[in-house]
Amino acid sequence: MNTDPIAVKQQIFNAIQSYKRIVISRHIRPDGDAVGSTHGLAALLRASFPEKDIRLVSEDSSAYLAFLGPDDETPDDSFYEDALVIVIDTGTVDRVSNKKIGLGKQLIKIDHHIDDKPYGDVSWVEEERSSACEMIVDFYCSFRDKLTLTKEAAYALYTGMVTDSGRFRFPSVTGETLRLAAVLLDQGIDTETLFAHLNLEEYEHFKYEAYVYENMQRTENGVAYLFVTREMQERFGLDREAASNTIGYLDSIKNYLIWLAFIDNGDGSIRVRLRSRFITVQELASRYHGGGHDRASGATVYSWEEAEALIREADAMLGEFKRTHEGWL
Repeated sequence: MNTDPIAVKQQIFNAIQSYKRIVISRHIRPDGDAVGSTHGLAALLRASFPEKDIRLVSEDSSAYLAFLGPDDETPDDSFYEDALVIVIDTGTVDRVSNKKIGLGKQLIKIDHHIDDKPYGDVSWVEEERSSACEMIVDFYCSFRDKLTLTKEAAYALYTGMVTDSGRFRFPSVTGETLRLAAVLLDQGIDTETLFAHLNLEEYEHFKYEAYVYENMQRTENGVAYLFVTREMQERFGLDREAASNTIGYLDSIKNYLIWLAFIDNGDGSIRVRLRSRFITVQELASRYHGGGHDRASGATVYSWEEAEALIREADAMLGEFKRTHEGWL
């Protein structure tokens, strides 16, 4: 499989040109990058190729990102005949939120996660990128004389870039990231409204935030963590996204370099969100049915005992890191 980004982008563009029907999908439990990249690419291609039938298909949506608009209705199986399927921001095929992708004639993967389990007839993976949205903007710039970037597409793509980069704070952000973000800003997108959507919370939400700080736990070596049980979710009226966003409350405590949120899914599984500063957590996540980026990963455990085991591993790993490294804050 060709791994040269320029050649792969050309393959993708040629495929888009040659198909009349295109299906775009993303991963389950979608975040800002997954929603922004799929909505952004769909808007970009619809403006560029109005004669094509382009569908954004996902079995899993996001109330938090509903301001970007709805997905399309799931088409009949016959729609996939002679259709191109593009899956974005999804490291492994089992996490695709569209179980019909195999019905398409050709499958393209566009992703920025560690490529542990490659899939697709064409695969464009750049692990160093801050977001899949950054890759979609790069794709546009590579063929800007043949593609039409609308304000709608720019708005969705910028949403994914700012959310997956931690508002451009994460180590994966480069000068190229900001140059590509500037391409979107030049479309005149309304960033004031965008950040209002992303940042504003109902007053009742802050009661939960206060509860988090009162009930979070910490290990000897500097792991901060919280169990978000079903009882907590019901007590504070948390939807799936609000519960998952708990991880963001734990990231600014001095000397705590790993932070974990365990979210009870209510089906026997517990979603784990892992974040870190200076130390890699991706390998730890991979040992617990997960993966992702060096310092931002996800995993799944199937009991609170297994969750405790993960915490112990994280604490031991962090203790060793602090003993052998200097300069961490």
